[in-house]
Amino acid sequence: MPSRQHRITRGDDYRQTVRSGRRVGGAFCITHAVSHSRGAESALQESSPARFGYIVSKAVGNSVTRNLLRRRMKTISERLIHEGLTNVDIVFRALPACADASFADLEAELRRGVMKAMEPRARDERR
Repeated sequence: MPSRQHRITRGDDYRQTVRSGRRVGGAFCITHAVSHSRGAESALQESSPARFGYIVSKAVGNSVTRNLLRRRMKTISERLIHEGLTNVDIVFRALPACADASFADLEAELRRGVMKAMEPRARDERR
């Protein structure tokens, strides 16, 4: 399980990430990400740890299923942290199809969502 410094714990942080973050949809979950980097001067400063949050509603399944999915997402998040992901807040929102996904499929989709959310956007793509 990710340590406390790698978890989003406050409701305000969840709301900010979901509302203002870049959203990437998939078959099993929706990934919301907000980068903390502010430019070249922030690269010289100490980096902040990546933080993760998980939203698994009752629509996904019963408590056993929801907790299994949350544990899987936490394991995948831990792997991303060990690979050096920093300066970002990420919230994973599980969709009902997530309940039937294998661990490998879920990991592939979460990684794709994180990498796509972290890609720099061109000005033309912004709304």
